[in-house]
Amino acid sequence: MHDRTRIGLAVFMGAALMVSVATHGHAGDLRFEHVMNIGAEGRGAGQFKYVEDFAFSKDGKLLATDAANSNVQVFDKTTGKYLSQFAGKGDGDDNMEKPEGIAVDPQGNVFVADYTTGYVKVFDKNYKWHKTFSEYGTGAGQNIKGEFMDVYDGKLYMAEAGNHRVNVFDLQGKFLFLFGGEGTEPGKMNVAEASKINSEGKVYVSDLKNDRIQVFDKDGKFVKTWGKTGSGPGELKTPAGVAIDKHDHVYVTEIGNDRVQVFDKDGNFMTMWGKKGVGNGEFGNLHGIIVDKETGWVYVADTANNRIQVFKPVPPSGTN
Repeated sequence: MHDRTRIGLAVFMGAALMVSVATHGHAGDLRFEHVMNIGAEGRGAGQFKYVEDFAFSKDGKLLATDAANSNVQVFDKTTGKYLSQFAGKGDGDDNMEKPEGIAVDPQGNVFVADYTTGYVKVFDKNYKWHKTFSEYGTGAGQNIKGEFMDVYDGKLYMAEAGNHRVNVFDLQGKFLFLFGGEGTEPGKMNVAEASKINSEGKVYVSDLKNDRIQVFDKDGKFVKTWGKTGSGPGELKTPAGVAIDKHDHVYVTEIGNDRVQVFDKDGNFMTMWGKKGVGNGEFGNLHGIIVDKETGWVYVADTANNRIQVFKPVPPSGTN
């Protein structure tokens, strides 16, 4: 048999593709270039059928959920090398149907939301099943179509596409509170796809069918919203994944526009890149995104192309 760590691991290094379009003042210094692709279509090690979202393990590995392969795969974040996987389809405590959202707490425990069953499964830092909480439903602490989530200040914030809200638990799985609910007015949502949190405790929610980003404080109080339907800079069309970098810049993937946009923490447009296609810097059916706060590298779930695309920031002109 072939070496399973190599099957489908389509890693292309060193592509010097400049991908950003930057306007609006100082944003011209924010540019990215393509580094590599991770993955190819399939069900083997290092392959994807529906890559969803990401987290970094306590020891710095890239964790990627695959809703169709029912697993979480582990990669070296620098080389893209496949390392291992866990979960997978089955009836055991450690198995999942459709893993989508994923987050890691400061102790290294991995929380994975199962879109189909409503379960949130917790694995330890060695990827061994530890516990399960929540369930499918509309009640407090239940969820429907659990999506992309984050950990902040001892709490897990999980976006729910089915209930149009964010559910908040402590790290032992105890329900604490929720916010949102279906609607178009400020603070309401129509398919909450991602909830990610910056260094100040602001919660950024991608309100997918309302074509906007909504911002709440850590207690769920509405702060502001930005974005309107469109394809211009700062406009949005089915925003999905959200990520925060070390400067609290907000990265948003758009399913409808096949691109990534970057905003400052207040929602001011900074830069964008991408278009529909299969080449480097081109996307299809974008989902999750994560930024390595140490390196600034950006990992994007290019779901239709069954791969992760990786980009790195380009130093401003005139610097070494």
